Amino acid sequence: MSAFDALVRPALVRIGAPDGGYDPHGDQFWGTGFFIAPGWVLTCAHVVAEGGGEVWRKEPAVGITWQDGKTARRSVGTVVLALPRPEDPGVRPEPWGFPDVALVRVPGTRKASCVLLGELPPARTTEVGLHGWSRETGELGIRQVHGRLSGVDARALVTKGVLPVEGCSGGPVVDDLQGAVIGFNKGRWSDQGALVPLTALRRLHDAPGGEFWAEALRDHDRHHLDHYHQSLDDGSDWTRAQERLGGPHPLSPKLRTRLRGQLAALPPPINPGEIMDLVDQVKAWIRNTTTPDAFEDDPRTWSEGAALLYGLRAPDRSDPGDPGLDAVLLYAAHVVRRVSGRPGGRGDVAAFRGWLIDRAADAGPFLRREIDGLIGADRSAAPFTAHERRPRADVLLEIDTPRWGERYPWRVKLLRDGHTVTPLKGDDRGVVRAELRKTLSGPLAEALRLGDNGPHLAAVEAVLPRELFDEPLDTWRLEPPQGSDEAWGAITLGQRRIVVIRDARRHDKEPSPEWRERWEAGERGPLRAAALRAEVPGAGPDAHTARVRRETWAETYDRLREAEGGTVPVFCGPVGSGDGLMAMNAALTAGHPLALWRTGADDHTDCADFHEQAGRLLADAVTAHGLGKRVRSLRTLAPERPDLAWAETVAVLYDPPDRPPHGGRLEAPPLLGEEDL
Repeated sequence: MSAFDALVRPALVRIGAPDGGYDPHGDQFWGTGFFIAPGWVLTCAHVVAEGGGEVWRKEPAVGITWQDGKTARRSVGTVVLALPRPEDPGVRPEPWGFPDVALVRVPGTRKASCVLLGELPPARTTEVGLHGWSRETGELGIRQVHGRLSGVDARALVTKGVLPVEGCSGGPVVDDLQGAVIGFNKGRWSDQGALVPLTALRRLHDAPGGEFWAEALRDHDRHHLDHYHQSLDDGSDWTRAQERLGGPHPLSPKLRTRLRGQLAALPPPINPGEIMDLVDQVKAWIRNTTTPDAFEDDPRTWSEGAALLYGLRAPDRSDPGDPGLDAVLLYAAHVVRRVSGRPGGRGDVAAFRGWLIDRAADAGPFLRREIDGLIGADRSAAPFTAHERRPRADVLLEIDTPRWGERYPWRVKLLRDGHTVTPLKGDDRGVVRAELRKTLSGPLAEALRLGDNGPHLAAVEAVLPRELFDEPLDTWRLEPPQGSDEAWGAITLGQRRIVVIRDARRHDKEPSPEWRERWEAGERGPLRAAALRAEVPGAGPDAHTARVRRETWAETYDRLREAEGGTVPVFCGPVGSGDGLMAMNAALTAGHPLALWRTGADDHTDCADFHEQAGRLLADAVTAHGLGKRVRSLRTLAPERPDLAWAETVAVLYDPPDRPPHGGRLEAPPLLGEEDL
């Protein structure tokens, strides 16, 4: 038996047909679930699939039997989120894919008891308790077994010698050392049990309906703070039970509950990059260095961001106290300042701010000054600093020339301040050109979430071999709409963000002097257009029979080499092959870091107008820094402006000489999979 069995039991629910009544014999019993917050039940997708197509059409089709004190209650819930969902609602997949999870919204359950979700991954051999409803012994009832984890099999946690009994699928698994739920039962083999860890549920944020998962997590944290305040000091709540347990954690259960509950009551973060920007700032202050960590995290709630800082201490802290409190207090102060004035919160921001200042009074002088500077009496509504008004990082997409056959190796990275690179994902084996969009959409979307800082969006810098310069990256659509009132899911990448192309070949060596000189001129401005490839008189027996011909490579190179600073080559057609590629090679050899061209067809009839419009565009941009923003604006307007139709296919070369990658081919990080979650 575990000290937490009594806390788990009232949070368990029986799941069955909505019209099955209380079903004392279990004839309509499908499986187990558990409340993670009032109104929210977590279970296995294969459990609710017993309800057939109605479940997947988001109808109220899931019967929930739960305990209100000593009274059994019956409610009907709706599956709002499941992963994976069956491709055909009428066909049940066998076996059900990982992570096999469903989130059920259950109205009218405000008084439900709820489990506490763990923040730390379990030790691989920790003691665990498996809980659920079962009729294995003939009579439907609650079953619980205790044993040890035996390790990890691919993505699932594995138990050996202790198995979830039939009907317990979807029931919670408690880490008896942490005193919190660390996963749920999925299934069993002959002598092993398969458990889904909570860490695998991070993928729910990006599934259709992911906003419900974030809402449920915030409700979870608020519930446990409210329950702690309302409970007697008798161990009947998870926080006090954890305090008696004294499990491994750098922050006391009471402080953890307070911080998580207060953070959950604030207006939610806009994107993961906004959370990580604050985490970065706190780590930089604590460690006195701006060097980023080697690996990126992907938090989605303010509380998840705080958990990344447990254990960090201010440099002047000498008393033992709570060893993880310093960094978390500073982080919470940053969050309060960031969300000040935003709508959407459910808590008293002023009260939380006062509590943080009071707690900081017991900290070292440096930490006190830092927190007071963020949210003190004179700074509670201070405007954001310049650091807070920009993206956290831009996204660097590197694609190499094929090494084996026609497969292009690729890497996706974060690029901070134009210099510091953090690898995210890549595949050195490569992918064929036709599969680039399908393969890269997911990694790019993930990187952009981490690069965005609230409303300030990351740019995309694509370092490409020249034969890929015409890939229409700016027309890709990576992000689905996040709600019924958001239409930007239909907007292309280049309409929403700055998307530029850089040359992979010349980054293999030290930048030439003319490249550096032309970049400096572009930074100063003004910018002016020149033809990437011009027409010149051809040879003939006399002036009347002379013909017009295209420049040779040498003629293009010589002309562009002599062009004055701030000149931007412009081409009315593609540059990845043929005449366009020849001219682009000449421009790059002459050191030009900026260029404009049209991807796709090369038989435009409006080239004269295009060159005139490109000249005005460059004049409006003034400098290299303003070029990307101006092109993004024109791409956005183009669908509604026939005179700007050319902007839908325009590409931008924006290639600073001292920006990573530097010299030579960089190796790709390992290709990450679900097992890395």
